[in-house]
Amino acid sequence: MSAHAVPHFQSVTSRRDFLCRTGGGFGAIALAGLLASEQKPALGATTPPLRPHVLGKAKSVIFLFMDGGPSHLDTFDPKPLVNEFAGKPLPPSIKRVITPMGVSENGLLASRRKWKLCGESRLPVSDWYPLVGDFADDLCVIRSCKSDALNHVGGVTQMNTGSILAGRPSLGAWVHYGLASENRNLPGFVVLLDSDREPPGGNRVWGSGFMPAGQQGTKFLAGPHPILHLNPPAEISTERQRQKLDYINQLNRDHLARRQGDTELEARISSYELAFQMQSHAPEAVDLTQETQETHEAYGLNDKRTKGFGQNCLLARRLVERGVRFIQLYSGSGSKWDAHAKIEQNHTEHCGATDRPIAALLRDLKQRGLLDETLVVWGGEFGRTPMSEKGDGRDHNPYGFTMWMAGGGVRGGQVIGATDDFGMHAIERPVHVHSLHATILAALGLDHTELIYKLQGRPERASVNEGEVITEVFA
Repeated sequence: MSAHAVPHFQSVTSRRDFLCRTGGGFGAIALAGLLASEQKPALGATTPPLRPHVLGKAKSVIFLFMDGGPSHLDTFDPKPLVNEFAGKPLPPSIKRVITPMGVSENGLLASRRKWKLCGESRLPVSDWYPLVGDFADDLCVIRSCKSDALNHVGGVTQMNTGSILAGRPSLGAWVHYGLASENRNLPGFVVLLDSDREPPGGNRVWGSGFMPAGQQGTKFLAGPHPILHLNPPAEISTERQRQKLDYINQLNRDHLARRQGDTELEARISSYELAFQMQSHAPEAVDLTQETQETHEAYGLNDKRTKGFGQNCLLARRLVERGVRFIQLYSGSGSKWDAHAKIEQNHTEHCGATDRPIAALLRDLKQRGLLDETLVVWGGEFGRTPMSEKGDGRDHNPYGFTMWMAGGGVRGGQVIGATDDFGMHAIERPVHVHSLHATILAALGLDHTELIYKLQGRPERASVNEGEVITEVFA
């Protein structure tokens, strides 16, 4: 070796000098470890966050799902001609449709609602949603929504996954896949039911489909204790609990090493770790007693009628504050909005149970500066027909119905699209479910054409490779 190839070392003059020289590098090692931990994806994430879409301002979504199909004709899309033609069939100029109960030739059912032009935008809202009407200038009402499903199972499945058939990932799973969670101690995708009944289609409507199981939603229970077995027994210390889970994880990982690609097992391993983190942090997140009595009153927690949905709306706000990406709240879980008969009784009950909590949620988010970064979506799997069923009800209508959005960069106080004079068909700016999903993703900064999961070499997208962003939605 030549003299030029010999490395040169400075001499060490003392023990103190040696420690100073060698110890100086340990700080860099520690800093590198900290930076690496900051860059780790949240539990369940499989891809790094994608490049933000220019429209995106929202960090989280709260999807208020009215399970069973709310009547757009009686809430946000007034149709005076329905009352003028009450008892008569649809005029011949309106295209006939297939309905589940075969009511296409029945006479029209008059709406008994009173309407108010709300806010500076003069947005019409019915007397079934008077408190939500106070936020008319924040609402972007899309009156021309369309889906492909005649019945609840297909409708709920499509509004959640983009397809009437089972097997695809839910929208919340796509969001979790694309963005992960901002909080490693809580799930990135949470589902809140207001009863012990699940929506049609069961847990597949918040499932991960063909994506890794870790992307699926975490169902919280209705009531004051949304997470079972959250607190370990008093006699078990945190250290002992940590050691137990580490041992279980080691056994699982040894098992997984011989079964590569088993996403169910991978999800189970992640769930054990998430469960341990939640035992330390979730009790505070779901503890509504930390809120003031004034807040409880605002959300309707002191009223039996509004308590259930009000608790979930308040919990959704607390989860958004803690970085949960996608929260879905079901009202009337188990298709309770399905008003084939006695729509006055049915919708009076369910609108009454949701009006105050939704208004409180919007107000609370605004006051805390969270509405700009939280997209709130309201709607169901479809709307309802202008024709009567059983004399005092309405059948399913996927051909034209209403949903609304607020916050998250949405321009409020506007109406997009229209149905015909009888609310049967979307005729102006039709918006398919795929376009709704593309728009929700755009609000989060995700381009639905670039959010891709490869399935057996085929590129799959949340919008089922269809749809377009409704650009008018955004400010």
